[in-house]
Amino acid sequence: MAKKSDANKVVVKTKTTWKRAWKRDWQLYLLLLFPLAMVIIFNYAAYPGLRMVFMDYKPAKGYDGSEWVGLATFVKIFKDADFHRALKSSIAFNLMDLLIGFPMPIILALMLNELRYPRFKKVTQTILYLPHFLSWVIIGSVAYTMFRTSSGLVNIALMNAGLIEQGINFLGEKWHWAVTYLLVGVWQGMGWGTIIYLAAITGISGELYEAAMIDGAGRWKRMWHITLPGIKSTVVTLLIMNLGRIMGSNFERLDQFGNTQVRDFQYQLAIYIYDKGLSGGKYSMATAVGLFQSIVGLILVLLADKVAKKLGEDGLL
Repeated sequence: MAKKSDANKVVVKTKTTWKRAWKRDWQLYLLLLFPLAMVIIFNYAAYPGLRMVFMDYKPAKGYDGSEWVGLATFVKIFKDADFHRALKSSIAFNLMDLLIGFPMPIILALMLNELRYPRFKKVTQTILYLPHFLSWVIIGSVAYTMFRTSSGLVNIALMNAGLIEQGINFLGEKWHWAVTYLLVGVWQGMGWGTIIYLAAITGISGELYEAAMIDGAGRWKRMWHITLPGIKSTVVTLLIMNLGRIMGSNFERLDQFGNTQVRDFQYQLAIYIYDKGLSGGKYSMATAVGLFQSIVGLILVLLADKVAKKLGEDGLL
């Protein structure tokens, strides 16, 4: 009878309420409050300040005393020749960054996944990830040391190898500067992207590789027919996110690599915002350009997501 009564027992699940959850995990909620407050303060608390794009904003007068000008700030920006120059340069370099830099983490992840020596793999990963955690001030200093015309390590190596007769001005001639700027950017960011793709690769079933090996598939075929299709959704997601950054630019990166000789290529939207907006005291212009970048980036992300879904991918949203 005891066994029968035990079998007939019904397990009643109590509904989790906020009070029970707080009593059980209050320490975790307290730890979460600080990062949540930082996100709200730095990402959302500044939104009311966007109204200055419709004003001739003067810090001394504040929002109440500044004159409302409607869309005049945007009209002024779009008629500015310097804005057009900065916009073209930003789009051109960001597209080249995407074209050159986006495939590199995928290639590195595929190569690292094929390494069979765990220690060498860990050391290689650490070396590749390290540049991501370095500031552009440090990277810029290293780049100027390596690419000096007469005493730089790169020029000395090229001259010793007999490839060039005299040093190349990598950071003073605009076309050489463009190549150096792009390659240093790829070097700085490719390690971080590799982490994401390696994490996606670990989710692929090992049985697929075993079956392919039994069928006689080599490494290249396994990478092409198993690994790449297995991380396709991750590739699409990151591509959509990168398309949203086409209008962006990194002031710290541009400032460290900039000089008067390469002003045409260096003058991108981040420099324009700093020169015309912050240095010139035209805060409404700086805010308007920043808002323009964000809106165009959002539109690009939404369009790319829609195209990805029509092609049969999961998309981002």
